[in-house]
Amino acid sequence: MNEQTEAPVLEIEPETGRNLDPLVKMTHAVYALQAASFFLGISLFAAVIVNYIKKEDVAGTWLESHFRWQIRTFWFTLLWLFLGALTFIVVIGYFILTGAAIWLIYRIAKGWVFLAERRPLPT
Repeated sequence: MNEQTEAPVLEIEPETGRNLDPLVKMTHAVYALQAASFFLGISLFAAVIVNYIKKEDVAGTWLESHFRWQIRTFWFTLLWLFLGALTFIVVIGYFILTGAAIWLIYRIAKGWVFLAERRPLPT
């Protein structure tokens, strides 16, 4: 019997030869933190802090589009949550908050799928 084990494929940046695997893992962690925000709201803030701290590390790589996507997801979610809370007493806020939750799920899912496929997100 011939058993072949495949070695893990490292994500190497072609231009510089830099190993991107730690940054790919970090990007997965940020999506996980965003998803956890449905249970622990504070994790959404932790995710965006990580994004801003590591933003320069991903500059010029395909991961930059994911960080931009995650940062925009945070700010627009915050905006919709604020508007929903502001108008909740007038009933429309309920719909805004529901729409914001669905939109957040979509953004996390789409970003995570593209990351798993090692593809940049469209701008």
